Amino acid sequence: MSDSVVTVRPRRIRLVCWASAAAVLLVFSLVATSLTGSVGDGSGTFQRGDQLAMIGLGVFAALGILLFTRPRVVADAKGVRVRNVIGSHELPWEVVRGVRFDRGAPWASLELHDDDLLPMVALQAADKELAVEGVRALRRLHQAHLADLAGDSAAH
Repeated sequence: MSDSVVTVRPRRIRLVCWASAAAVLLVFSLVATSLTGSVGDGSGTFQRGDQLAMIGLGVFAALGILLFTRPRVVADAKGVRVRNVIGSHELPWEVVRGVRFDRGAPWASLELHDDDLLPMVALQAADKELAVEGVRALRRLHQAHLADLAGDSAAH
């Protein structure tokens, strides 16, 4: 068996998310600093708490954007671990029928023996060659597992 480990994380979406999170935080901070004086007809005024609340909202919005940097796929000879934006799965190769990356699909998927498809958001079409290399590496690990199974069954 091979002892290689394949780790794939999306590249383009991570760059976009970090830049977007920084921009959102900056915009909310700028809006917070502009919250001064009276409101409308003068019946209320902006307080320091209002400014801090606006910055807090910016922090939460930025953290929400950064959730999209979470996807990762780690695979070895034993199985594959898929972490998407929400949720994670750890699967042995025995339950995987194949690795799919259909034309026009936004990301690759694992085709499971129970006819389910498990999306792998870390392998995104936007990353082009990086995603293709990741899919090829996963397919090599899967094929090595199938070859080991065939060798074990032939030995019995």
